Parts: sequence; structure tokens; C-alpha cells
Amino acid sequence: MLKINPRSALALACLLVLVGCGEQASFTPKQQSGSDPTLPESQNFLFPPMKVPNGVGWQQGQTPTAADGLQIEKIASDLQHPRQLYTLPNGDILVVESNGPGTEAVTTPKQLVAGFIKGRSGKGGHGGNRITLLRHTDGANGEWEKHVFVDGLNSPFGVQLIGDSLYVANTDGIVKFPYETGETEITAPGEPFADLPSTINHHWTKALLASPDGSKLYVGVGSNSNIGENGLAVEYRRAAVLEVDVATASSRIYASGIRNPTGLHWQPQTGKLWAIANERDEIGADLVPDYLTSVQEGAFYGWPYSYYGQHVDTRVKPQRPDLVEKAIKPDYALGSHVAPLGLWFSADNALPAKYHGGAFISEHGSWDRSPLSGYQVVYVPFEQGKPTGEPQTVISGFYSDDESKLYGAPVGLTQDQDGALLVADDVGNSVWRVTSADR
Repeated sequence: MLKINPRSALALACLLVLVGCGEQASFTPKQQSGSDPTLPESQNFLFPPMKVPNGVGWQQGQTPTAADGLQIEKIASDLQHPRQLYTLPNGDILVVESNGPGTEAVTTPKQLVAGFIKGRSGKGGHGGNRITLLRHTDGANGEWEKHVFVDGLNSPFGVQLIGDSLYVANTDGIVKFPYETGETEITAPGEPFADLPSTINHHWTKALLASPDGSKLYVGVGSNSNIGENGLAVEYRRAAVLEVDVATASSRIYASGIRNPTGLHWQPQTGKLWAIANERDEIGADLVPDYLTSVQEGAFYGWPYSYYGQHVDTRVKPQRPDLVEKAIKPDYALGSHVAPLGLWFSADNALPAKYHGGAFISEHGSWDRSPLSGYQVVYVPFEQGKPTGEPQTVISGFYSDDESKLYGAPVGLTQDQDGALLVADDVGNSVWRVTSADR
């Protein structure tokens, strides 16, 4: 573990200023979106440019900005770092409150600086290690009822209900709880169901999605490094989507080479599995675009050896041209460093018709890019099962105009029984509800 003595504090403070004044991006996220994003030459940095606004939270009555034709309201506040949302069949909403377990050793000055900069944004806030249930009562206005539903978890992220069993993806494994419709608390202990890769936990989140027939669980497992610098031994079964058989709890790698698949969902027209992914860092403000892609069984998507198909990352040693040759190009770029963390396909909803049939994506926001990118919820239209056009901003206003203050950051997405889009906000510790302005 790297330690810093008091004499180094001033030097570190100066370094924090310097890394925040680095390279400026040349492209906007929209210019690097779509099926064929612009990819400039890569760069190498001793310290990558870092910029994050200071987390201040929301003031009384302040809300994010909804796009024209939409309205937004807060339905929950004072949560403990809400990360994911899940709608139960009876209309209750589960809110997963969590953050990383803090088990990754800080071994380089770069990690130390990055930790300081990201921590001051509020993104490093304390996670509740629990699931809270929200319930809307008829005739009630404002915030919904809150109940602590499951407590004592270990950096949970994904949650799925299959029959009368609730599956929760902790950072180190899936646990299974009995569920009864309408209950507001589960007191039974979780039953260990399936182990998940948990060494170091550079990327600790484990996205979770059940197959439509309930026979399989799909798990998004991020890498243990940026580009394999911790050695490939600790990348076993990581940077991958795993498939877990519900009947036997056995698992296999369904697709690989996806650096950090933070959200999984089924595309409604085609029934195909899709994922959002956070790509690699430290080669420029305009590299590498994060993406949305279909996930093909047995496919390899490049990490760590290449990005966007056959664009070789020369930092990775040893090189693997045989794997680069097989690397599949993602379907749709979202822009560099936008950090997508929530994915929701919606065939129909309580928003205007132009928001039907495509994908909503929450962008948690950059830490190594100036000007800032992400910090919004976007909508990507789909035609014939494929994304088309530019991402459309649905919710913004999560930071101040001068980029110095961060009020919130969107993460998990779901849809309530009335078709409203719900958004978890882990910096503002809130849940937001979005509908058409005329509803």
C-alpha cells in the first residue's frame, strides 16, 4: 500500500492542480458517437489529464434539467450512494445502495492522485451495502415510502427476480433470497449461489440480467486493470459477460474482451443481448469512446489488446495479433469517457413517442477529460434492431455551467408501472422520475 507523508502533501496538492490543466479534447462526445467514431492518434502520459468538479449535492428545490417536453420530480432522497434500480412485478422499486469495497491496493502515485480527484466529486461516497424498497401509495405526492429491504450486502450492484427468488450480485458472488410479493423487508439470510471474480476489484460492479425464460443469469464483470498492467492472471473470467445456469449455478464465459460491461439488457425487437461498456483510459481526452453493443455468444471485443476492432493498444505486452484479428467492432460509440453505467431499452413508456423503441443510457461522467463529458441521460433511437442517429439528451444539468460544482451523477435506470423513467443519482443520493410534461 502506497503511503504519503506530510512533507509530500504540498507536492501532491500542486500535482492535483497540474493534472487538472492538461490536454483539452478536440471532439465533442456527439462527434465521437455512432457506428463509425473518429479515433485520433493515441498519446501516452506520465499523469493523464484529470478533471472532476467538486461534489456539492442538490440544493432545496433544485433538480436536473429535463429536455423540452419532459418533466422531472424527485421520488427519493437521503439514500446511501444509490447505484441500481429494479422494478418488481407489483410496482415496488428496489434501489441498490453501494460503492466499491476498497480492496484495491494503491501502488502508484497516479492511483493516489486519481483517487483524490475522483473522491472529491462525491463519487467515492459511502455505499449503504443494502437494498431499499420504494413504494408509491395512491394519492401520494412527492417522495415515495422507503423501507430497508435487504441489508448487510457486500458492494452489491445487479439484482434480478426469477420466480420467488431474488438474486443479488455482490462484488464477490451472487446471493439468493426468498421473495414474497408485497413484503417490505427480507429477514432471511442470503444463500450463496455462485462465485464471481473478486480479486483486487479495480472494477467492482457486477451487472446482472435474467434471460426471458428465467433459466440463465448474465453477469457483466469488469477488468482488474486499465490495460492488463496487473498481470493477466488476475483477469481470469474478467472483462467478460458470464452466463450462469440457474438450475445448477454453473457458469461459463459468454463473451470476452469487454473492458467493463456495466449494464446489460434485452433489445425488445430482436431479443438480443446488449451491453454498455467503459473503455480504457490514459491515451487521450478523445480516446477511447465508450460504447453500446450487441453481445454475441463466443465473441471477443478486443480488450486489452485492441479497441474498436483492430486498433492496437501498443502499451499492452505481450501483443496478441491473433486475438486482435478476431476482435469485433462495437455497434455504437457514445463518446470518450462518458462512463455509461445504466442501460434501459423501452418499447413503450410515459415519455413522448420519439423516446419509444430505443435505449436510454445514463452517463456517470468523465474524470480524465476537459471539458467534461457525460453527466447526463441520453436516448439512442433504434431502427430494425440497430442504433441510429446521434444520442439525444434526455436529462442534463448535473453540474454547474463553469464545471466547478457537481450536483449529481446518473447511474441505474428502470421504468415504473406507469411508464415513467426512473434514474438513480449516486452523488445527489436521490432517485428521479421523468415523464412527458403533459401527463
